[in-house]
Amino acid sequence: MLTAVDSSVLLDVVVDSPAHADASEKALRKAASEGGLIICECVLAEIRPAFSDRAAIEQFMADWQLRFVPSAPESALRAGELFGLYLKRGGRGGRVIADFLIGAHASLHADRLLARDRGYLRDYFSRLKLLSSE
Repeated sequence: MLTAVDSSVLLDVVVDSPAHADASEKALRKAASEGGLIICECVLAEIRPAFSDRAAIEQFMADWQLRFVPSAPESALRAGELFGLYLKRGGRGGRVIADFLIGAHASLHADRLLARDRGYLRDYFSRLKLLSSE
């Protein structure tokens, strides 16, 4: 079972979030034991500031056996379609596009997505199996 991982879960572990680190680490370990873990461009970019240098992030990825899988045009187009629907429903622009890109990437390249429970993922990616770290 291939699991795409959202940046929120990884950041919980990296920064040792008092509120979420334990649950996120437990969810990550469970997902890893059930198959591979992958991340996309958005996740890699969002977690990068938490590391001192490139070697540190590469070591983290190796330790967790996280594999970088680039997005495909299909996932970017799907993210744009769903983001457009979000905006039509009154959603606001901004950083939210990254979340749609992550969800669309997971829909195309993985069997499921591990993220902190977010209602919009269930609304816009109803066919994607979601695992929550909460």
